Order: sequence, then C-alpha cells, then structure tokens
Amino acid sequence: MNGVRPQWVSDRLYPFESRFFDAPDGQRMHYVDEGNGPAIVFVHGNPSWSFEFRHLIADLRSDYRCIAPDHVGFGLSSRSDDKDDHHPHAHARRLAALLDELHVGEMTLFMTDWGGPIGLDFARRRPARVSRLVLANTWCWPVNRDLHFLMFSLMMWSPLGQYLIKRRNFFVDGVMPRAIAARSAIADEVMHHYRSAQPSPRERSACAALPGHIVRASQWLGDIWEDRARFVDKPTLIFWGLQDIAFRRKELDRWRSALEYTEVHDYDDVGHFVAEEAPDRVIAALRDFMARHGN
Repeated sequence: MNGVRPQWVSDRLYPFESRFFDAPDGQRMHYVDEGNGPAIVFVHGNPSWSFEFRHLIADLRSDYRCIAPDHVGFGLSSRSDDKDDHHPHAHARRLAALLDELHVGEMTLFMTDWGGPIGLDFARRRPARVSRLVLANTWCWPVNRDLHFLMFSLMMWSPLGQYLIKRRNFFVDGVMPRAIAARSAIADEVMHHYRSAQPSPRERSACAALPGHIVRASQWLGDIWEDRARFVDKPTLIFWGLQDIAFRRKELDRWRSALEYTEVHDYDDVGHFVAEEAPDRVIAALRDFMARHGN
C-alpha cells in the first residue's frame, strides 16, 4: 500500500482514521490510534490485520487509547520483496519502533496468533513499559518437535503450500474459514475486507512466509521463552476459543502453568478469531480486567 486508504475499506465497518509510520527499515506501517487514556496495543497475526479488532476499538476508545498496527505485508501496510522483512523478528522490531515513535509508556498488550511472540518480544525487552497482557489463541515457545505444528508448517512451506497461499489466497479462503467456529459469525462483507487486504500473489508474500517460521524461527521463539521471567509476573487475561484448529487446550494449559497471574475466559462456541467471533464477551471481560488492575 502507498499510504492512501483504498476504496474497499468501509468507513462504516472500520470507522477510524488511517495513520502511517515510516519504519527505520524503509517500510511503511499502517495503524490506527483512537481515543485517550491508558493505552491498549492490539497485535494481530496471520492472515489478519487491525480490522480484526474494530469492534473492540470502537467500544474501548471512549476510555482508552487504542493502537492497532498492521504488520508489513498485511492490511494497509507496505509490501516487500525481501524475505528478511517477513521474519517475525522483523515485525517485532517495527512494532517496537512504532511504539517508541508514538511515545507509548505503560501499556496493555492484546495479542493474537503471531501477535503473541511479536508482542512478547517487546515485553521482554521493555518490561517496564508493559503493565498487563491479554492473550488470545497464541503461543510463544519453540514447537518444532510438536507434530501438530511441524506438519502444518512443513506443508504450508512446501512448493504446493506456497502456491496455494500465494496463487489461491488459501490462508484467507481456506484456513481462516476452518478456524472459525461458526461461519455465520463473520459476514461476507467482513470476509471481503480480509480478501481485499491480500489481493495478489506478491501482496501475500508475508502471509506465505509466516507458516514456515513456525519452525524456522524456533531460535527466536526460544530466546523469548527463555526471557519469560521478564513478563510472566504481569496481570494476564486470556481469551481462548476452544474450537480453534491451530491452538489447542494444550497450549492454554501451558500458559496457565507458566504465568504467575492469569484470568481465563474460554469459549466452547468460539474458534481462532475471538475478537471477531465473540466481541461483546471480550469487551465486557477486558473492561472489567482493566478496571480491577488500575486501568
């Protein structure tokens, strides 16, 4: 994207001002920055973008500063032909640069999918600036010996998997619908916003790269997990869709055992995209959590 908001973005569904940040590596990140008050930073995964959090932002901006960036290669951010730009560590560096540029002090990190390790990389490097964590169907440790993740990563990184993602938009049209508990939870006009954000093979390069990094980024994931003492003592709210095809109860249980304080809301009728599938429940629980932990 070139810094201009495209016409396919609905002002009714996404009623926020689009802002852009020129990252130190030359890429341009799109983000929204709505409201005033304690900061909540929303960090998305694959194949999503800040649009995923629109219900939460629309409600919470009356009392909180809601910041939601699009990683490079996603949403309305720029695209790159350099494969190094698609490593999750590169996304983490750009997120940190954006938060520095916006002078965000104490914040709550709301992280989903790949947003978990990307956001927690920031939390381990700048723990004093992170007050609370919110985790939703995510992980942050090496999974290269877990067949569930290993087989998916290898399949999506294979020539066939790359063809399907880049040429057939398989992550949006194939994986995403299967990860949602009830297709009726996400309307066609909503899916249009995910499809339109990945309109061509080149613009799906980041989406195609991340599945391979489930295994290839094991060292980076391990480094974050080894540093977890820098964030495990923070008040943590967990939202978990139990019908997710990616993250299972096994991963939820690992979070429970690793974190010193957790409040868990798990949903039998929700899949991977908790903010899309159960926004009202998420908003109510998040508001209560923030109120009880000093806003």
